[in-house]
Amino acid sequence: MTQTIMVTGGTSGMGKAMALALKEAGWNVIVTGRDLERLQQMDHELKQIAGEHLTIQMDVRDTDACIAAVNQARETFGRLEALVNNAAGNFICPTDELSPNGWKTVIDIVLNGTFNCSHALVKGWQEDDVKGGQILNIVASYAWQAGAGVAPSAAAKAGVLNLTRTLAVEWGYKYHARINAISPGPIERTGGADKLAMSPEHAERIRRNVPLGRFGTPEEIAGLAVWMLSDQASYLNGECIALDGGHWLNKQPF
Repeated sequence: MTQTIMVTGGTSGMGKAMALALKEAGWNVIVTGRDLERLQQMDHELKQIAGEHLTIQMDVRDTDACIAAVNQARETFGRLEALVNNAAGNFICPTDELSPNGWKTVIDIVLNGTFNCSHALVKGWQEDDVKGGQILNIVASYAWQAGAGVAPSAAAKAGVLNLTRTLAVEWGYKYHARINAISPGPIERTGGADKLAMSPEHAERIRRNVPLGRFGTPEEIAGLAVWMLSDQASYLNGECIALDGGHWLNKQPF
């Protein structure tokens, strides 16, 4: 039976690449995002790939909207087995200059949004008696290192990484579910990378800090995601895989 997966923040960058690759791999795919125009474009691109899909306008900060999206997916496809928590927000700002609203906005999207969608999903698992479901979270290496200049994202991603491991234990036992994470390095063609590279010179400095000497691609992240969500990785649980060309090992800040 074809399984169904929801990808949040799935209209651009890594989220878009993962959604397209997952549909190519045979999943029913639901893409969520806040921008209606981007969702319509994504719907057009998904139609070029065989299989079923759905696009839903949604803000992961809205608990009721997350529940409604999960329920819409269940009504459309029968049940929802898996989720990619990709929606994120980030910007560079010294912490002593950060506004309370700037802090709250990033925490709400990254950490609370991940919880909101995961919690809505597990309620669907309970009602539909889903066993062996999956969640794949997107974090960053500063989840376990310092995130100078990106304190809200670093704190939020650290929370997501811990939530990944906590749910891998809790929901592994209770639902036979697998909860894992990817830590991307500097990836080209993503909105987040553009915001973090303040100038072409800054982008070049980031590139030089990658031991492999290049940025990654959204398609490389998508390839890893497809594998982690496949039966080939059926014993992988509570793990975070860094796909970053060795960037985090170099211990250089952005």
